Amino acid sequence: MRFVIEGAVDPDSDLGAHHARHGDGVTDIALSVPDVDRCIEHARAQGARVLVEPHDLTDEAGTVRIASIATYGDTRHTLVDRSNYTGIYLPGYIPRTSTRATPSKRIFQALDHVVGNVELGKMDEWVDFYKRVMGFTNMAEFVGADIATDYSALMSKVVSNGNHRVKFPLNEPAAAKKRSQIDEYLDFYRGPGAQHLALATNDILASVDALLAAGVEFLATPDSYYEDQELRARIGNVRAPIEELQKRGILVDRDEDGYLLQIFTKPLVDRPTVFFELIERHGSLGFGIGNFKALFEAIEREQAARGNF
Repeated sequence: MRFVIEGAVDPDSDLGAHHARHGDGVTDIALSVPDVDRCIEHARAQGARVLVEPHDLTDEAGTVRIASIATYGDTRHTLVDRSNYTGIYLPGYIPRTSTRATPSKRIFQALDHVVGNVELGKMDEWVDFYKRVMGFTNMAEFVGADIATDYSALMSKVVSNGNHRVKFPLNEPAAAKKRSQIDEYLDFYRGPGAQHLALATNDILASVDALLAAGVEFLATPDSYYEDQELRARIGNVRAPIEELQKRGILVDRDEDGYLLQIFTKPLVDRPTVFFELIERHGSLGFGIGNFKALFEAIEREQAARGNF
């Protein structure tokens, strides 16, 4: 997994204009593919908007072929074939050393899923886009009371590739008594975009501790969540003691395939938009549906503190 952090040198550049409108956010979700040209040919035939035509980037380490297509809002997917490249990232990049201490182990191991927020009434259009253009299939669907509190709600469908390694949940707002987290995101991001990135870890306790030590802030979970006897009975035995999960605010959910542990950061920047999730899976292929109410209530507390609820 690679994160590329970009900033605009020229305020009149496309990147400068993107940041002026949206603030910090996810501009590009890149995907590794075996044949860029064939993928772009298919995408174009299925009505996708091609932003960057297939072309090569070359240096002494080989050649990378890339192209880009548009998806929801101003977000794009760059398609990358690096099968003929041995460099560290892309041509033009060089290794850099740092005097900062590096963690003794990786804090997370993979990108589990990326969640996109789209306008009311547009979720099914983008589900169809990923089916036609990417060949994805429906993996899950959450509607109505599945993911709602008394005050906010959303609807969500999950599309994924065949082996479920690439998963894109897509959310749209639903009618509720107050502004939902999706409404708030669309207002502050000024349109659709990637809401959060879920990072898979095989030791969520150690990952949370490392990030807390580095200054990352997580959404708080009330003690009542862990004292709920119905919840305790449903989740059964899990790897970590409930007391240790409670100390860090980590949520638990179980389905027919197993269980998962998850926690969400607060928004990363000054606008209540993009955040991260940490997730540790033990068989479960789900997304923590049993925790949606607790998560929404935590977000609502943050919304109320900002005066946006």
